[in-house]
Amino acid sequence: MTETHWPDYYGVTAERPAWPTVTRAAEAFPELEPGVPSRLAVDLGCGAGRDSRELLRRGWRVIAMDMTREGIRTLRALTPEQDRDRLETHVADLAAFEIPACDLVNANLILPFLAPDAYAQAWGHIRRAIGPGGRFSGILFGDRDESIDDPEMTCASPEVIRSYLDGFEIEHCVEKEEDGQTALGEPHHFHLIEIVALRRGAPDYDLVG
Repeated sequence: MTETHWPDYYGVTAERPAWPTVTRAAEAFPELEPGVPSRLAVDLGCGAGRDSRELLRRGWRVIAMDMTREGIRTLRALTPEQDRDRLETHVADLAAFEIPACDLVNANLILPFLAPDAYAQAWGHIRRAIGPGGRFSGILFGDRDESIDDPEMTCASPEVIRSYLDGFEIEHCVEKEEDGQTALGEPHHFHLIEIVALRRGAPDYDLVG
């Protein structure tokens, strides 16, 4: 990645709608009773915040992390004032980020940008953070993606991805393979895997109060 890649990416994607995985996951939760604290989501690799802002709009509390200050600055600038008190942000390394206990971990198009060891480490943090009744939502690169030969990235097979979600019920899983363009207009052969998964078991109380 060049020094301008991520700022350029944020400029192109900042105003785009949330990914369908995060909206599907949010809509799968039952409505909260009046007076119950908002649910908590952790948005990994939030970028300019298209998913974080959608969750905030729905009344969630959000912890958003990104590896760049540009992403966090863009998210904060675009977040409506009435939602800012429910937003917490971090600039951090994804593999090392300790995800707190939460109702939803969202990771759209970020985990593939980790080398294999870091990829496995991040999945460990994700699994520990999501308790019974919580969910994971994400878009990952499959093993037929053009990036498979990049040693700094991880393009896992659908079977490997499902193995990281052992103990979860897969509520939504769609594979897409096509020739297209990246957000910055570069040609790319995509193998994308969309996942929404529910941690088995129902909590006796809200996961995060």
